[in-house]
Amino acid sequence: MNITMLLDMAADGFGDRVVVGGQDLGLTPARLQHLSYAGAEMIRKSGADALVYLAVNGPAFPVAMFAAARAGVPLVPVNYRLGREQLDALLSNHPRALGIAGAEQAQALHRAGLTVLSPDEWLGTLAASVDGGTAATAPEDGDSDAPAVIIYTSGTTSAPKGVLLRHENLSSYVLASVEFAAAGADEAALVSVPPYHIAAVANVITNLYAGRRTVVLEQFTPEQWLDTARREGITNALVVPTMLARVVESDADKAMPSLRGLAYGGGPMPARVIERALQIWPDVGFVNAYGLTETSSTIAVLGPDDHRAALEGDESVRARLGSVGQVVPGIELEIRDADDRVLESGVTGRICVRGEQVSAEYAGIGRMVDERGFFDTRDQGFLDDEGFLFVGGRVDDTIIRGAENIAPAEIEDVILRHPAVLDVAVVGMPDPDWGQRIEAAAVLRPGSALTPDELRDFIRAALRSSKTPERIVYWDELPRNETGKLVRRHVVDRLTKQASGV
Repeated sequence: MNITMLLDMAADGFGDRVVVGGQDLGLTPARLQHLSYAGAEMIRKSGADALVYLAVNGPAFPVAMFAAARAGVPLVPVNYRLGREQLDALLSNHPRALGIAGAEQAQALHRAGLTVLSPDEWLGTLAASVDGGTAATAPEDGDSDAPAVIIYTSGTTSAPKGVLLRHENLSSYVLASVEFAAAGADEAALVSVPPYHIAAVANVITNLYAGRRTVVLEQFTPEQWLDTARREGITNALVVPTMLARVVESDADKAMPSLRGLAYGGGPMPARVIERALQIWPDVGFVNAYGLTETSSTIAVLGPDDHRAALEGDESVRARLGSVGQVVPGIELEIRDADDRVLESGVTGRICVRGEQVSAEYAGIGRMVDERGFFDTRDQGFLDDEGFLFVGGRVDDTIIRGAENIAPAEIEDVILRHPAVLDVAVVGMPDPDWGQRIEAAAVLRPGSALTPDELRDFIRAALRSSKTPERIVYWDELPRNETGKLVRRHVVDRLTKQASGV
């Protein structure tokens, strides 16, 4: 199924309901459908083989997604925060693309030799075509097996790779996880992730299919997030853990009378943050969603009932608040060891998955699956006896001290329990005797007098000495990207420079 069919179903089912933007000036499915017709015609006439989107999130983004789909070319949302060298290298992969870019980013597309429209020019040109009656008929839809979106990975540990998501991958995800027209007419979702994140793509198509209006917050602050939620009558919201932490820690008015559901994901959630959020909004249904770009978004969910049960249950049930829940329909998951043997419950290994929504495909490389069709996520984790998945960080992040494999997430979880610590990163640094030694960079609450030795004693009380960082430094903030993911290589680089006195 081509993703344009999801839009066409929405246009037929609730074509006059606003589904993108503000209630008064937003786009309806019918309007979005006709704009996509005009956009597809523009793309075809340009001869472009891709549509590059290098701008902030907003109404131009869903129009670009469906226009590209109708034209049979992939949408390529690009990180507008990349440095010039990395951005130029990425754009060189798409020399025949048509570009949509903000004012500050347009120069990069011009350097690549692309034709560029601003988001306002893109929408204005298409609106003039639709309103002038020159693009009133539906073009033939593209191939359902064709690439729909190419998303470049964040590059937190290496150069970005283009993850290729086909229409079948995205459609399978939507059909397995969302009921058509299930949202009430008053429902609105607040999305606070940039367009080059898989969650932004997934939210466009899932909320549209459900009939839920999507509101985008371009620049996140706790105050803006809370104010927007109240002003727009937001019923559902999506955040990354660092955003939720900033909201619950802020002094702003946290009243959100219309909020019914809050989904979070994209990284580990400190227990104290989610517990505090559950206390602030006891009537809100919380969802922890775990997924990857390569899996078309969510593959496991810890739902509202699981959150409530965790707070009210015994220690073993409460521990599930640190899990990402159980796999969603259509996904098969195995935990494997280094020799690809499937492990029993409670044993940590590599998380491997398969299903129709799993792309596992990289532009210029192909699909990275085994002979049984399983994709190695490179995440570590284990399943408990009830099938709840606990994610322990990336395999690539593992610290090898002597002959011992140590997961940074285990140490970070302990450190974050200290009331004086706001954020932390644990990494392995080169060591002539042990191969790697453990070091940590932490962010303390303002005014805290906690010393590194005191924090080491706190860690040692919970973990054995071999897992206690040999060095702890304090920074004002950690290097995280726009979606809250820790860029560990930057932590290592900065620790190296500090150690050498640079």
